[in-house]
Amino acid sequence: MSFPKVRSTTPGAFAPAVGAEPAPGYRLKRVRGRGGFAEVWESDSPSGPVALKFMLSSNASTTSRELRSVQSFQAMEHPYLVRTHAVFTVPGYVVTAMELAEATLLDLMFLYSDELRQPIPPAQLGLYLWQVGQALDFLNARKHVRDGRKVGFQHGDIKPNNVLLFGDVAKLTDYGVATATNGPTTPCPRHGTRDYAAPEVLQGYQTDYSDQFSLAVTYHVLRVGCFPYPPAPSGELPKSYARPAADLSALSPAERLALSRALSPVPQDRYPNCEALTNQLLRSLGLKAQLEMDRPVRIVPDDETLPDGTRAGSRSRLLTCTPPPASTNGGRSSSVIKHRPGPRSTA
Repeated sequence: MSFPKVRSTTPGAFAPAVGAEPAPGYRLKRVRGRGGFAEVWESDSPSGPVALKFMLSSNASTTSRELRSVQSFQAMEHPYLVRTHAVFTVPGYVVTAMELAEATLLDLMFLYSDELRQPIPPAQLGLYLWQVGQALDFLNARKHVRDGRKVGFQHGDIKPNNVLLFGDVAKLTDYGVATATNGPTTPCPRHGTRDYAAPEVLQGYQTDYSDQFSLAVTYHVLRVGCFPYPPAPSGELPKSYARPAADLSALSPAERLALSRALSPVPQDRYPNCEALTNQLLRSLGLKAQLEMDRPVRIVPDDETLPDGTRAGSRSRLLTCTPPPASTNGGRSSSVIKHRPGPRSTA
């Protein structure tokens, strides 16, 4: 699915177009992606090629909120977070200049499913999600200073579209609905994509384990090509709404066991952090992350004996990464991913 052009209705709004210059030294070249409320362009800049994200901003209040959200992350340095170079405003938009990626993780999934007729190789998928897990644990930790106090951040919109690929490195992006946390629960009037959201988020609050749930749904989607749940009803959800149990039947028994904990409807029953989740998922695939000083992480066979008595390493191979595709428009949407059917009606 390709989203329509994102255009501000603010009188006198800037009009993104090939050759347009939203700021001195920036010249738009081509659209790289569209969503419901933002459009990403490849652009020249004073320092070389960048991605410019144009987020709709209709009034001073929303502009201030978006600027504050982006600026909270601008100073953060982490190898698996997309680097933000600058943030500025033009009439009708908040514009973020950031690293230019090759593709999204969703693009890679469709490359494999549509053109190669196979899922992403487990070791390659495991590497990318391990990296995203590291980024999330960094964000979630209460060590970031905002308004003079230390807070953590729940990203709030973890999904394949928001993971950008740079060769063998996956980086997390899009912090527009991130929530600062400093307690066990935090109200979140806004949330990201409903299909990936944790149950508590649908009820209006974040916990320290909400992003982990979304990462687990992301794994299922990328591994088997569908959501583990039927779609939630449209419109405002009643407080009594609860998803049915996840259908993980398309996964191996070891993967089901690893993933089911992260998908627990009770936040405190999930893993202590995202690294624990990704390490357990890797082990279920007969793999592990190998960390060596001054070298990139590698995904290698795990030689431990699995609970079923088999040797983990015998079920896996060393990582051989396929270069991700050059994304021409990034317009693929999660809306084309299938849902598990809901319970059959007995009426």
